[in-house]
Amino acid sequence: MSHPREVVVDGSNMVLGRLASRVAKLLLEGYRVHVVNVERITVSGRKNMIVQSYKRTVLGVKSHYSHKWRPKRPRSPVRLFKKTVWGMLPKNNKGLKALRRLKAYVGVPEDLKNRETIQFPEASAAKLSRPGVTLAVIARELGWKGATPSIL
Repeated sequence: MSHPREVVVDGSNMVLGRLASRVAKLLLEGYRVHVVNVERITVSGRKNMIVQSYKRTVLGVKSHYSHKWRPKRPRSPVRLFKKTVWGMLPKNNKGLKALRRLKAYVGVPEDLKNRETIQFPEASAAKLSRPGVTLAVIARELGWKGATPSIL
């Protein structure tokens, strides 16, 4: 049973920032958004520059405390995408409620297989002058264990 204000977005061959801003806008309008194929979302730029940037910002938090108690850092494509969307939402109760309406998946789950998906043409990675890096590759470099060779 689908909710009347529910959208399924296919993240294949989409640019991360542009897709995240469109998803954030839908969430603030009250839609429930399911994003499938998150591992295939593209980040524009050169691979080594992107991976180093993510390693500095995501993993580069230094602390004098035990590593066992430090905050968990996003390493999976789903958490990287949700963190990007969270950065585009207001940091108040409205933003938290909107983020709770977001569901992201690696691949396509069984209950969403027969649903119609949408893509945003303005977020297409085909417009990029050079190929970018997928979230699966970035997540693999950050230590994500869930990647399969077929999607890399």
